Amino acid sequence: MSRIAVIGGGAWGTGLSIVLGRKGSHQVRLWAYEKEVCESISSHRMNLLFLAGERIPESVSPTNSLEDALRGAEIVLSVMPSNHCRRLFQSMGPHLKSHMLFVTATKGLEEGTLLQMSEVIKQVLTHANAFSPRIAALSGPSFAKEVARGDPTAVAVGSQDEELARTVQSAFSDPTFRVYTNDDVVGVELGGALKNVIAIAAGVCNGLGLGHNSVAALITRGLAEITRLVVACGGRQETMAGLAGLGDLVLTCTGGLSRNRSVGVELGRGRRLPEIISGMHGMVAEGVLTTNAAVGLARARGVEMPIAEQMYAILHNGKSPAEAIRELMTRTAKSETGLYRN
Repeated sequence: MSRIAVIGGGAWGTGLSIVLGRKGSHQVRLWAYEKEVCESISSHRMNLLFLAGERIPESVSPTNSLEDALRGAEIVLSVMPSNHCRRLFQSMGPHLKSHMLFVTATKGLEEGTLLQMSEVIKQVLTHANAFSPRIAALSGPSFAKEVARGDPTAVAVGSQDEELARTVQSAFSDPTFRVYTNDDVVGVELGGALKNVIAIAAGVCNGLGLGHNSVAALITRGLAEITRLVVACGGRQETMAGLAGLGDLVLTCTGGLSRNRSVGVELGRGRRLPEIISGMHGMVAEGVLTTNAAVGLARARGVEMPIAEQMYAILHNGKSPAEAIRELMTRTAKSETGLYRN
């Protein structure tokens, strides 16, 4: 039996806890910031705040105490919003040990530093705890609701540590949750984070009343700019053709359960970002913050990301969504493959 601490009681953390708990071979502790989450799990075996309707196995124990969650843990699964990752790992520091295995399932980048979540975790623990943690990243097309109810799902675990990747693969896999290994952790993490930016743009198209042609073009060109940045950061192009790239991008750009796409839909309909966020009742759309980091990272690496730039202008400069789409369509003519010089 493995002892697993899941840090983050939102929809995705709860969904993964259900996956781990239903195997019957793990002891799972789910840490949630919100006391009402722990109370609803204890009373109803459901997270009524973030994932109502999905039963949580008895093997999953909720707690508001980081110390309790981490006591005796062999695997620490990090599923908090990206903007809380550094602070929470600093708080967890006294309870973390060098033998623990760390898995990040947060699909975002740290604003300001532009770091991937695995890099944030490594930086915090190397500095404060004086050990270099073994870290893997879990990503892929996976709506929490569908994962929780047992719909067949496939994801990727990224790590250059083959033993770690296979351990995570074994611990997380079950008949409805298939995990593939991938040694391209940069590609797995950046693919999972950057697709949220393109998903907001796909939602904008929907909100503007545009059709399937527009969304198909957006997904295709979005994948092209994500791939450029991934390769510039040391990741591999082929990873972007897989689960953490194309798979997650298609899901998040087209699926009705996508919070990032939903934000874009409302922007396309003319609503302002603060109003949209206030109506999400604590749910997080990672793409809003990731857009800032994506644009910053692209500029630092000298990579052109026109869709991300336009989403940044809509989100933070009040640009009209219709004007942003017009500018994307009237850019200087390009070669799709780069074989011709323009």
